[in-house]
Amino acid sequence: MTIEAADRPKEHVAETMPDRLALPIWTLVAPGLGLVAILIGLAKMGVLGTAAAVIVLIGSVLAAVHHAEVIAHKVGEPFGTLVLAIAVTVIEVSLIVSLMLSNAGDATTLARDTVFAAIMIILNFIIGLCLLAGAVRHHEQRFTLKGMTAALGVLAAMAVLSLILPNYTSSTAGPTYAASQLLFVAVVSLILYGTFVLVQTVRHRDYFLPLTDDKDDHAAPPSRRATGVAFVALLVALVSVVLLAKTLSPTIEAAVLGAGLPLTVVGVVIAALVLAPESLAAYKSARRNRLQTSLNLALGSALATIGLTIPSVAIVSLVLDLPIALGIDAKSMTLLALSLFVATLSLGTGRTTVLQGVVHLVIFAAYLFTTVVP
Repeated sequence: MTIEAADRPKEHVAETMPDRLALPIWTLVAPGLGLVAILIGLAKMGVLGTAAAVIVLIGSVLAAVHHAEVIAHKVGEPFGTLVLAIAVTVIEVSLIVSLMLSNAGDATTLARDTVFAAIMIILNFIIGLCLLAGAVRHHEQRFTLKGMTAALGVLAAMAVLSLILPNYTSSTAGPTYAASQLLFVAVVSLILYGTFVLVQTVRHRDYFLPLTDDKDDHAAPPSRRATGVAFVALLVALVSVVLLAKTLSPTIEAAVLGAGLPLTVVGVVIAALVLAPESLAAYKSARRNRLQTSLNLALGSALATIGLTIPSVAIVSLVLDLPIALGIDAKSMTLLALSLFVATLSLGTGRTTVLQGVVHLVIFAAYLFTTVVP
């Protein structure tokens, strides 16, 4: 061993492995491929080109969320969840607005369908899968009841104000808000989400911390170099996602309508695509008996979906004078009420078993079936 190697700080040696583990090669390549696909017009090169562009878009989304998670780990929890929430919101809003600006089909309900789909996926699929997977392996799991009660209370308020109340206002016809009402709901959603974040990160942080100490919670954070690279890659990935979504939006809508499927399916696809990485992370946490982390990810994503996406889409709608309908139909209201009621019962004791997981997954299956076969 040379003198230089012997004198090298141990911290530097320890950081090299996390750097490589935190930034897989594919997460750096995917955003670059996205920019290349945009520059060469890959989406306009026939069926194969469109398929390749969709694959690159999915890779860019996954890469963006991964880099946001790296930055979040460096910042520390629960503050780091804000980074991930903002990144996911940028992706979701860009996909929604791109489709709203396209000329294929009626996209006035796309924001509503995407937000509702995200809530159903989170409350029933992600939470159900985590409860089932964790219970199969650990029989019974525990979590902090106060944090989940607070999150469900905020989620219920924002969901009703954003998705149900528009059906019963009389200023405009149909399931829509007047401009002043839309602005009011956007501000209220931001206030509710901001207050929740304050409670989660400052005032009552202990409500959202795991009950048991786990060695994974103390994993070494990435180095400054890895965090800097992740930040740049995150920006490139977000730009790729926004521009690719704009290019692919007419093709996606035309394909769905051409297959004879309702346009609601587009909202489900967008929500599933955006939530895929967080779903995987929540599932892995539940398998490691860290249900608190899984629920924080799931409900935090649901709150960000309404608290950040609805205001963003509302502002775009008002500025660009785009029509937007937020009110869901009677069938969707029934499923939303059922999902919130069952989630309150499932997470109302601080303990979960396999039964709660199965119930949530059955509700999600009913939502998917009635979406395709309305």
